[in-house]
Amino acid sequence: MKRAIGAVLNKWPGKERFGVYRFLPLFFIFGAALEFTMIKWEFHGVNFFILQTSSFSLLLHFVLFLNMDISFIIDETYKRRKAEEIIAWELKENVK
Repeated sequence: MKRAIGAVLNKWPGKERFGVYRFLPLFFIFGAALEFTMIKWEFHGVNFFILQTSSFSLLLHFVLFLNMDISFIIDETYKRRKAEEIIAWELKENVK
């Protein structure tokens, strides 16, 4: 099996010119196919794209699977957002 894989890899074109980098197009195609399937393949009505774009996916994980209290996360996020708004408002006022 190891010799068969080595034989296939040695027959791949561009060995002298590109070296190891000759396999890059193969990895780009594999990566694109993997990402496409992660977006399109649904499991129980949820796919990877919906899960990743959901802003509450991490919070839901804490609540549903770990039964954790997430009030400290919400408080810290709210305080950080308020601080950013105040700083942005002060910078905007100082520019005028």
